[in-house]
Amino acid sequence: MGGKKKVHPKTRTAAFKASEPSEIVEAPHSFVIHRGLTCPYITDLTLDFRRIMEPFTASNLREKRMNRIKDFVSLSSFFHVSHMGIFNKASTQLSFKVVRLPRGPSLTFKVHQFTLARDVISLAKKQMIDNDHFKHAPLVIMNNFSGDGKHLKLMATTFQNMFPSINLAQVNIGTIRRCVLFSYNPETKLVEMRHYSVQVVPVGLKRAVQKIVKGTVPNLGKCNEVVDFVTKDGYASESEAEDDEQSHVVLAQTLKSKGNLEDNKSSIKLHEIGPRLTMQLIKIEEGLLTGEVLYHDHVVKTEDEKETLRKLVEKKRKQKEQRKKEQAENRARNLKLKKDEKWAAKRAAEGRNDSDPEDDAEYYKEEVGEEPDEELFKMEEKSSRKRPNLSGGMKYKNKRAKLDPKDQKDKPDRKDKFDRKDKKDKFDHKNKKDKFDPKNRRAKFDPKNKRAKFDHKKSRKSK
Repeated sequence: MGGKKKVHPKTRTAAFKASEPSEIVEAPHSFVIHRGLTCPYITDLTLDFRRIMEPFTASNLREKRMNRIKDFVSLSSFFHVSHMGIFNKASTQLSFKVVRLPRGPSLTFKVHQFTLARDVISLAKKQMIDNDHFKHAPLVIMNNFSGDGKHLKLMATTFQNMFPSINLAQVNIGTIRRCVLFSYNPETKLVEMRHYSVQVVPVGLKRAVQKIVKGTVPNLGKCNEVVDFVTKDGYASESEAEDDEQSHVVLAQTLKSKGNLEDNKSSIKLHEIGPRLTMQLIKIEEGLLTGEVLYHDHVVKTEDEKETLRKLVEKKRKQKEQRKKEQAENRARNLKLKKDEKWAAKRAAEGRNDSDPEDDAEYYKEEVGEEPDEELFKMEEKSSRKRPNLSGGMKYKNKRAKLDPKDQKDKPDRKDKFDRKDKKDKFDHKNKKDKFDPKNRRAKFDPKNKRAKFDHKKSRKSK
């Protein structure tokens, strides 16, 4: 039976990348991890934030304490990861960092308050959550990020780029099932993040008709006819009375949910599904968690101080490169010394002289004051312990070397060493007297003729 043909890993990876659609490849992907002190609430908050970033995130990412940020950065290019969110728990505070991979910038936020998704859902009167809502990316809503300051524009751009963009001309309204709200307060400098589930309900229908349209089986026990059930509740439902007219929209497409038809009015309702985050921007760094500080909320520096810091950072960078170069040279030198020591110990074990002829010549010149003769400290080639190359006939042990026919004549013939005619002197097969005769039982024992048997009866009589 023939086995399956093995495929090279590089070929398999290239084929996998080629099979991915362009929408998935171009969409921003993300890693969400937590660092620092262990806390079960921070772990749950990390999992909830991954739910917000679905479906273009590593939902089941397993991280260990031994993992470093460099480990995740090295994998980012293969999985098309463009952003990484890091929850860092310290002894005094909780911080949230948003990093643009692979070269930055890095935004650091201080988390003032947070609420887990399970707590938000448990407080809601009507829980509207479904796993189908997480099959598509959420809609991003930015509120009040139009103030002065480059840090606000950079912060708003970073939040928007964490999620895939929407083409209004081609978008399918039925895929927008969630939305994420980022609201900035310029007085407190706090950013509020909320996560909602979107529900679209038809407007202008009676409450009884809405139940029938949605597929809910009504209770007709108190009604004589279906007309009684339809006309008893009136035209206004409780949900319509609570709705604001600003939530009413005219649909441009027909949705899968029943009753939401094209060019008809529908009401949009938001149900919070969590988590909640209240955070403040602290600083912005140019590189990947390193580099020049572009913005700091607590520290304000002049241009001269910034120039001094730039020079200091450049100096540290050059020193780091110099240290790396020296470390590489030291590593190569140490490897060479270890190799020489190993070779010297090997030669010493073999009883050889490890002295260098050039050193001996210099020593002779310093002590005697004259140049030594050329043959006195002649450079000898290092003998190799390897077996010399054998000829073609000697490569196989079972084969004997072919001899020269001229040399073979000088050697004695094998017949001189052993002649078959001499075999008759030792034992003659034609001489039958040497064999034992069963009729002649009283044959005496002949020590020369060992094949003749001894007569036991005659020996008893002699006793």
